[in-house]
Amino acid sequence: MDYTRYFETAVEALKTERRYRVFADLERIAGRFPRATWHGAPGGPREITVWCSNDYLGMGQHADVIAAMTATAERCGTGAGGTRNISGNSHPIVELERELADLHGKEAALVFTSGYISNQAGISTIAKLIPNCLILSDALNHNSMIEGVRQSGCEKKIWRHNDLAHLEELLRAAGDRPKLIVFESVYSMDGDVAPIGRICDLAERYGAMTYLDEVHAVGMYGARGAGIAERDGVMGRVDVIEGTLGKAFGVLGGYVTAKSAVIDAVRSYAQGFIFTTALPPAICAAAAASVRHLKQSRVEREGQQRQAARTKAVLMAAGIPVMPTPTHIVPVMVRDPEACKAASDRLLERHGIYIQPINYPTVPRGTERLRVTPTPLHTEADIQRLRDALVEVWSTLGLAFEPQAQAAE
Repeated sequence: MDYTRYFETAVEALKTERRYRVFADLERIAGRFPRATWHGAPGGPREITVWCSNDYLGMGQHADVIAAMTATAERCGTGAGGTRNISGNSHPIVELERELADLHGKEAALVFTSGYISNQAGISTIAKLIPNCLILSDALNHNSMIEGVRQSGCEKKIWRHNDLAHLEELLRAAGDRPKLIVFESVYSMDGDVAPIGRICDLAERYGAMTYLDEVHAVGMYGARGAGIAERDGVMGRVDVIEGTLGKAFGVLGGYVTAKSAVIDAVRSYAQGFIFTTALPPAICAAAAASVRHLKQSRVEREGQQRQAARTKAVLMAAGIPVMPTPTHIVPVMVRDPEACKAASDRLLERHGIYIQPINYPTVPRGTERLRVTPTPLHTEADIQRLRDALVEVWSTLGLAFEPQAQAAE
């Protein structure tokens, strides 16, 4: 039997549907973010500008973060040496959890190897430990949250995205049974924001527990970078706050924060935590340094918001179809998978600008886009070059400009 053919057929199906993903061979240049070397360039390696990084603030190359990582690696070595239960519970990971609990104003925190695993293991474990739990999940929740809900084995109801009337309808119908509401603060594809306070109002009214994913907000919003819940003054009303160390904090890992009893239960029952090697001490030290820095410094947050607003304004003025968002996410709408890939390829090959195409299933068919993420380290000149490049690409590929901008021209 030709088993290989099954896999070849599966990949061919993705190519036929224009959903096959090609990875750019990039090497980030320390101290020169957002520059990187593209090793796949025709004729040899070439310097390019990255416009789609989740290292939203450039903290992955911050001097204090690099110094913490290298010093700890020299002192402790590279790996963790085991799971948290088997010699992997290093002092730096304990210190990191203290920093994260303090960041979110919670009693305790638990670090995982990634934000995906913290959602998958956190949601599934919490829900399993609540008898007869009903999970109420926002329709646009991330795949990691969907998997956490699925693996819990609990009954679930999907509420229309940010539709509080629908959420209340489901809560009322559930009666007195235990309920867990799972949702995000910033939704990374459309860049919109959940009404956290009003969701907490409903949770308190109907006796539900809340689980909030802040992965695209930690580091970037709030007085100390704790996220949208901190910015909106409702952090203390959310039962569980989950975040990542791999985006604005610029390192690697995920975490959940909550009351000590909740964290202890997840620590004791979550298989995705128990049976996984711990994050290495150097990674934890770097993450803690990044968290500490962003608790004290607003420079990066203010710079990022300024450059995001500037990028939106410049692109919109040029007629580039930007989806309006209240956050740092700048979706440039293409609405066709082949055109989206072609636009991404031309930006990279002709203009030295890397923005990956976002196609189905990450976004619904017909909403394909380029997801631009300005950082405080993108300069005014970078923004102008991005505008000029997008105008050239749109013109060459025959993509639609915004009508109002065309009229203004």
